[in-house]
Amino acid sequence: MMRADGDTDSRYIVPALSRGLALLEAFSAERPTLTLSELSKAVGLSRSSTYRLVYTLEDMGFLLRDKGNKAYRLGTRILSLGFAYLASQELVELARPHLEALRDRTNCSAHLGVVEGTELIYVVRIPDRKALTSHIRVGSRLAAHATSMGRAILSHLSEAEVRGRFAGAKLEAYTAHTATDIDSLLAQLAADRARGYIISRSAYEAGIASVAAPVRDADGAVIAAINISTPEATLKGDELETTFKDAVLETAETISHWLGYRRGRAPVAAEARETV
Repeated sequence: MMRADGDTDSRYIVPALSRGLALLEAFSAERPTLTLSELSKAVGLSRSSTYRLVYTLEDMGFLLRDKGNKAYRLGTRILSLGFAYLASQELVELARPHLEALRDRTNCSAHLGVVEGTELIYVVRIPDRKALTSHIRVGSRLAAHATSMGRAILSHLSEAEVRGRFAGAKLEAYTAHTATDIDSLLAQLAADRARGYIISRSAYEAGIASVAAPVRDADGAVIAAINISTPEATLKGDELETTFKDAVLETAETISHWLGYRRGRAPVAAEARETV
């Protein structure tokens, strides 16, 4: 890609960086997965040189490898590079109007998030109209075990995968309601999975309440989650557990439906897929 001013001085070009970015640009909507041989041909490098680039990008989370066919695809880490990329994604574009309607229905901030490793990444934020400030922005990364959306996604992973993701990781206590060891987290996730949604009061931030539910793709796999959040002081009666919870579940089901999911379809097992 040429500079905007058309003036390029080759002395300042970093070849390895150029090759890595060219490798990422080899993926497209028509070619979402590529093998090592296909990537090698696309960037004009030997298999060994391409493998080093792929290995680095996979280690950083910019690429994911499909275990079945050994092909590679873009990883969720690339979402953090900018909102322009996020806005072009089908999930984001499909979810946005439904999240706006959810915000209007509840007068709470509405969000969409995905999990990468042990972190929840915010990919859509629809702020409420209460003029309350929030530090959450698109691209923000929070601890998945302590957030309602993170738990909504983690609860649909196998116990082995959850243990693997958090092996050696410290489960930080953000409030007195946060799970701080793997067994407590697994018990919490089992209850979340059985319930089908998450109601959180001060689990991540004191005084903040939220309701979250998972979003499924056409195969029934949980690929994301949505939630609403609001200061507990603004809640009236049991609306968080009743009308707000129902609104979140309905919205999550609607988004899943637009992604091709049909209730009753057997979900893809966590062990049989790469999960973001």
